[in-house]
Amino acid sequence: MRFYLDEDLSDQIAIIARSLGLDVLSSHECGRDGLDDEGQLLAAAEDGRCLVARNRADFVAWTVRFFERESPHSGVLLLPESLPPDRFVAIARALVEYDRGRPEGLSPYTIDCQRR
Repeated sequence: MRFYLDEDLSDQIAIIARSLGLDVLSSHECGRDGLDDEGQLLAAAEDGRCLVARNRADFVAWTVRFFERESPHSGVLLLPESLPPDRFVAIARALVEYDRGRPEGLSPYTIDCQRR
């Protein structure tokens, strides 16, 4: 599975996750900081990447809009509140665990929650 970290997640997570064998990019590394949620979701989809984020309500609403408009979408993985954004290694390991459990990836317009 290919992941794209929303702007509210550190690029350190991407660096650690790559060292663990994942295909992960962050908005920071791609120069996409400052894009709104719609722009981040579209950027992830255009790259064929599952968007990883923390702000549930925003991305649930955007996923519905993308579905209605038939806009590109490569899935959204929401991180739990129990996994603070500054726990870089824990988040990277959670992504590895998630990836191992879903070798087929996420279907378009799917929203899933990482259990931790």
